[in-house]
This record gives sequence, C-alpha cells and structure tokens, in this order.
Amino acid sequence: MKLKKLLISAGIFAIFAMALVGCGNTKPAEDNQKEIKIGATAGPHAEVVEAVAKEAKKQGINVKVVEFTDYITPDKALASGDIDLDSYQHLPFLQNFNKQNNSDLVPITNTILMRMGIYSDKVHDIKDIPKGGIVAIPNDPTNGGRGLMLLQKAGVIKLKDGVGFKATVSDIAENPKNLQFKELEAAQLPRSLADVDAAVITMNYVMSAGLDVNKQGIFLEAKDEPLAVMVLAARNKDKDNATYKKIAEIFHSAAVKQFIADKYKGTIVPAE
Repeated sequence: MKLKKLLISAGIFAIFAMALVGCGNTKPAEDNQKEIKIGATAGPHAEVVEAVAKEAKKQGINVKVVEFTDYITPDKALASGDIDLDSYQHLPFLQNFNKQNNSDLVPITNTILMRMGIYSDKVHDIKDIPKGGIVAIPNDPTNGGRGLMLLQKAGVIKLKDGVGFKATVSDIAENPKNLQFKELEAAQLPRSLADVDAAVITMNYVMSAGLDVNKQGIFLEAKDEPLAVMVLAARNKDKDNATYKKIAEIFHSAAVKQFIADKYKGTIVPAE
C-alpha cells in the first residue's frame, strides 16, 4: 500500500513539474513577435513609417524604424538582410540600384507621392507665364531633365524626341514664348521665386521652404509619374510574406492617410 501511495505521489509530482516547465517556456504573443525593421531616410519618409509602426502595433506587429541619412545605405542594408523593408525611394531609383549592385529588391506597395511642381509668386496659371519670361530649373542632371520634362507636359516647351529625363536646355526643340532658363542649385529654387516668373522645384525643397502647394503651385507632376511615386521595398524572396503584406496595407489605412493630411498639408499625399 505504501509503495502504491509513493508511486501515485511521484506521478502527481512529475505532472506538476512538467506543468511548471511548460509555464516557464510560455511567452506572451508580443514577445514571440519578430521585430520588423523598416529603413527610411530621416524626415518625411521616417515620419510616415513611424505612423505606420503605431498602427501596426495595434495589430500585434512590432515595427522598428531604422533611420538613414543617405540614399544608398538603406537598399544595401535591405539586400544584406540587416533590415526587412525600406521606404524612401521611387521605382526607377530602386531598379538602378538593383542593376548597379546585382541585387533583387522589389516594390510591394506604393507609399506616398512627392511630386515635382512648377511654382510662381507672379502668375496663378501655367498659361500666364509671359513671353520672354524667366523660368528657373534645377542644375543637377537628374532633376534638371525631370524639370524640363514637366515643362513639356505643361505645354510650355517641346523637347527633342527621345531625350526623356536626360534632357538639357540644349534639347529644347520648341520654345514658343522664348522663355529664358536659369539653372540653379535645387536648394536655391524656392528663394528664386522673387526674381523669376516660375521655378521648377522638387517637393523636399517645397517643404523645407514652407511653400504653399495650393497657392504657389501652378502645375504638378501626375500622380502616376514614376519619379513621384515612392515605394515600400522588400527582397524578392520575401515579397509574399504575410506580415509584410499587412504592413503594406497599413500604409493605405485611414489613420495613416489622416496623419499625412494633418502633418504635410498637401505637400505630401498618399499614393494609390
């Protein structure tokens, strides 16, 4: 009888001990949730990702924003696996990075629009730029060509066939208003508005100068312009990751759209 009691006691003890071990290995769901690192350049890109992270937390997704100060390191960090996603670039930039670095990064959603625009303190319609007027454009090759393409889309000039975003002032084939073009450092363009009839300015300098898109903007890039649409990028092998897809959806949530509207007052808008 004593042996039977001992065996029963030992069995109960073993079950109790196993239960304790089980409890010791159980962690809250949040602790088991992998931290998703999203790279973004400091400023608006990082701010939007912070808003996304806040909403993701409500869905049990732990997002950490990793800030960068240049345009190459985020993609390198993504390609090497140091971060999981990044949000700061347009598709042509991403494609060029892949080509230059033999990487395989892909966009999984559009995030925000940062459109180049034509601004003026003197006229309120692109058609009102006067004959012989002065138009300032960025003096760097990438944005200079982009600015000339925008002026062509606005009907102000016509470029030689096929030059695309590599266009320079010498590629202007038709200039019916005989406009003069002043090439300036991109950062100086907002200040040039007092001295020119119009200036082509990228959105980052519109924001830093505090320009009013609705009052001073007379022509903006289309919402589907590839250089204006920013993307959320992932490694190709992870493009169907369920958690990453949820994060992509959060970029288009009502809460994030409201954050963008309140924070940027129309300078930056959500991408479709």
